[in-house]
Amino acid sequence: MPDILVDNLAPAIKRITFNRPEALNGLTWTMYPELFSILTDLSRDAETRVIVITGAGRGFCSGHDPSSSTERPGVPEGVGKVHASMYSMGLVNRIGSTIRSMPQPVIAAVNGPAAGLGYAIALACDIAVAAASAKFVNAFHNAGTGSEAGVSYMLPRAVGAQRAAELLLTARPVLADEAERIGLVLKTVPDAELMEEVLRLAGEMMQCAPLDLWLTKQSMYANQHVGSLEQAAMLDHRANMMAGFTEDQAEKRASRLEKRKPQFRNR
Repeated sequence: MPDILVDNLAPAIKRITFNRPEALNGLTWTMYPELFSILTDLSRDAETRVIVITGAGRGFCSGHDPSSSTERPGVPEGVGKVHASMYSMGLVNRIGSTIRSMPQPVIAAVNGPAAGLGYAIALACDIAVAAASAKFVNAFHNAGTGSEAGVSYMLPRAVGAQRAAELLLTARPVLADEAERIGLVLKTVPDAELMEEVLRLAGEMMQCAPLDLWLTKQSMYANQHVGSLEQAAMLDHRANMMAGFTEDQAEKRASRLEKRKPQFRNR
């Protein structure tokens, strides 16, 4: 079986599943280029409206699996250790930004432990929903570093600076109920209801036009860095103008008036 599965969770909803349950879905060096390729391909698939990332079995993703092969793809022969790390981590560090830049909303369905890079991937998703069995572990400390893959950037924006400092400077795990309370995830649900809740959220998103979601997502992340409210409003205005002159936007308005589901065509 492939280490990463891609299937249709529902029409227009693609599910990416880390598929190494015997290792709590720990990632291997060969999985990183595969994951990046999957994300890139899905970002260009106009028929895919929402993407869900989850794990097989009882875990979401336990991070990098140190027991896997140490052969790193894309590293030139003969380079030193630091140079090799720069080459190999270049791809790993792009996973989060790739998820954030995708035109579709990406939902993390956290069905168990999310540690290390699994923690980073859950944070990179636009929304995370946790099963009651979920647990977030800053496992980077186990490797002698407290943060990698952009966690030190994403976590303060999710839970605030004080809480992020505590979680980054300790190895304390966050269980599902606390994760919801502090804003690390949108909500926590019983394990058996995880995919049902994810599908509900995805269904609500799909009532919005594809370009509407794409531009809104762009503005949401871009506006974390602008210097003023006026600049943020300009980005929102740009998105509004672009989406407002599409066929899909007209279809959205018509469907509301006619009290029916919209039929978008990416036009």
